[in-house]
Amino acid sequence: MIKREKYLKEIRPFYDEDLIKVITGIRRCGKSTLLGQIVDELKTKVDNSHIIYINFEDVTYSDINDFKDLNNYIINIINDEKKYYLLFDEIQNIDKWEKTVNSLKATKNVSIFITGSNSDLLSGDLATLLSGRYVSFKMQPFTFEEVCELKGYENKDDLFLDYVKWGGMPQRFRFDEEKQVRTYLSDVYDSIVMKDIIKRFKISDIDLFNRILEYILTTPAQVFSADNLSLYFKNNDNRLVSKETIYNYLEYMCRGLLISKVDRYDIRGKRILNGKYKYYLTDLGLGRVVGASKKEQLGAYIENIVYNELIYRGYDVKIGTLDNGEVDFIALKDGNKEYYQVCFQIGDDDKVNEREFGIYKEINDNYPKYVISMDKFDLSQNGIIHKNIINWLLEKN
Repeated sequence: MIKREKYLKEIRPFYDEDLIKVITGIRRCGKSTLLGQIVDELKTKVDNSHIIYINFEDVTYSDINDFKDLNNYIINIINDEKKYYLLFDEIQNIDKWEKTVNSLKATKNVSIFITGSNSDLLSGDLATLLSGRYVSFKMQPFTFEEVCELKGYENKDDLFLDYVKWGGMPQRFRFDEEKQVRTYLSDVYDSIVMKDIIKRFKISDIDLFNRILEYILTTPAQVFSADNLSLYFKNNDNRLVSKETIYNYLEYMCRGLLISKVDRYDIRGKRILNGKYKYYLTDLGLGRVVGASKKEQLGAYIENIVYNELIYRGYDVKIGTLDNGEVDFIALKDGNKEYYQVCFQIGDDDKVNEREFGIYKEINDNYPKYVISMDKFDLSQNGIIHKNIINWLLEKN
């Protein structure tokens, strides 16, 4: 595995701080590997006896079930006043874990790192107990640049097509055959859905949940309408499904970090539009395993990749709406703004060219405007910058 240097660089300044380091990310995106890399760095300056790493999915620690068990385990190890480094992997498996974390922080000379596979890790009791006392980091599967670092830069085009098809979950790159990759990703998918969503949120109508989930995973980057989906179930299954149920299930998927919901923003009115959103997959490979028979949507897949890359680069991302269409992304960071249009290919198609570049005629500001596509020729025009998707993904930031 490669070093996740982007995350390590962000976390290193806090190694010796008493702020709790909270690392979240979808299951199997590389959090455990990152903790291992942090341990390796700590070992260069810290006595090994003062580094305590626990993976709560390891049966070695199956006797630790709640915060009391965890507290007793750690207290029995700490035997001097020197700083101890505590690294707790997948801590959401421990009941009321936040009580022990808060107690250890308050009473011991410790630096605590925790990881978890849901977005609720920083909600509820922890947020109340530790307000202002933690720093958080969100991990993603491999970016395309990391894939190239892992596999080499010689066959970028082939690597990109593979990345579009099977995503960037780190451990899937251990397998060379497509059947093995599919089997691995299917197991990851089942684990995420069952452990981080269905079990956690006590979903009873599993069939309905799975059908809504399959719809979302196989139609990424589409404007979602709960009304339309509710009508579909009524007409095709003679089944009444409320919009509230649909939105609740979608929220659970987001909280399980399987998908992300993106707001639509009225560029002229400068306001968020409620009711219709777009959803993007955290990893395209997980959509592939449930939509093997579905028609490929290369434009949507590339749009999904651009969204994930912008998030990785630290942007706050919205969908831009105008009177006559939409800008795929408005990306905000450090007071700056950038606009992005994304498509599969433009070529010499005048209609596609007008659709992708023409939308910017309605935006009269001087912020950078981009069109991203698979085209290898530079199609920049009228101050609008065209980028080849592979070149853009490999740009240094």
